[in-house]
Amino acid sequence: MINAKYKATFIENECYHIYNRTNNNELLFLNDDNFAFFLTRYSEITSAYLDLYSWNLLPTHFHLLAKVKSYTEIYNHLQKIPTEELVLTEKKFLTHRATIHQLIDNLYQRFLISYSMSFNSMHERKGNLFHRPFKHVHVNKESHFTQAIIYINANAVKHGIVTNINDYKWSSYHSIISDEETNLCRQEILDWFGGREQFIKVLQEQTAYYYNC
Repeated sequence: MINAKYKATFIENECYHIYNRTNNNELLFLNDDNFAFFLTRYSEITSAYLDLYSWNLLPTHFHLLAKVKSYTEIYNHLQKIPTEELVLTEKKFLTHRATIHQLIDNLYQRFLISYSMSFNSMHERKGNLFHRPFKHVHVNKESHFTQAIIYINANAVKHGIVTNINDYKWSSYHSIISDEETNLCRQEILDWFGGREQFIKVLQEQTAYYYNC
């Protein structure tokens, strides 16, 4: 049975490290379209419910750092959607028969199923793609939040895919340090680290220390 630490209860205004891998180390992405669809679909399904702080898409797994929005924000959002367009869990949430945890847990399950169906269709594949259940760890300390951002953005270096964090395309690091439009909570991240230059410095130093010794 999976450790309860990895199946933390989703609570409003709380942050979580969410990750999952494929079954039998299958590849999760076979081309750039897969990577792009993963990010686009994730945003479409979750942006009204969660704030995104970091992400990294690796060959066989992914990492996300996200914070659940407030109960009021989520409730108000769902009230604006026609009833016939709501899924069952959303309907139950609006009538106080489902918790935020059940709502967010269902949200991620729907996202993973959606990506799997698209991937299977594109590559003429059948069967489950992801290992179940997906993991979500409560990030409830300031130090944990800092380390989660470093760990997630540097994950390609950790796994030896690249030796320099700048060289991996599919991580949020590039969005955080750029001025391009992003769905990340970029300014909050930069402020947390003391500005863009300090963020870059910390990420580079910590990545070199832990993964390029």
